[in-house]
Amino acid sequence: MAGVSPLEKSKIIKKRTKKFARHFSNRFIKIRNSSWRQIHGIDSRVRRRFKGTIPQPKIGFGSDKRTKHKLPNGFYKFVVHNVQELELLMMHNRTYAAEIGHAVSVRKRKEIVERAAELDIKVTNAKAKLRSEDA
Repeated sequence: MAGVSPLEKSKIIKKRTKKFARHFSNRFIKIRNSSWRQIHGIDSRVRRRFKGTIPQPKIGFGSDKRTKHKLPNGFYKFVVHNVQELELLMMHNRTYAAEIGHAVSVRKRKEIVERAAELDIKVTNAKAKLRSEDA
């Protein structure tokens, strides 16, 4: 793979990187590390947004439209399962990077990686599932 650089490399700014804590996750061990759940209780002070309660997810925490879904290397991800799907990225190799699907066999992976090198397309997981020749 040649060193394909993205068309524009803008800094990705996240408004919040911490996970939102589930209500009462500090009280009960069984929900200690569980993901966010919306509160539905009629008297819930968190749902009613009283002062001093835990923060809730809001639309304002969303990512910038220009950098949403962008990888840290500056490309957008495009999942490919065969060589024909890779051909779609021929004109967009500075914007999108190919990622080989997890269910693709080793033989097809080699074909995709070789064709991507010809088309000058970046493959994010090019070394996955490849074995050495002496094994």
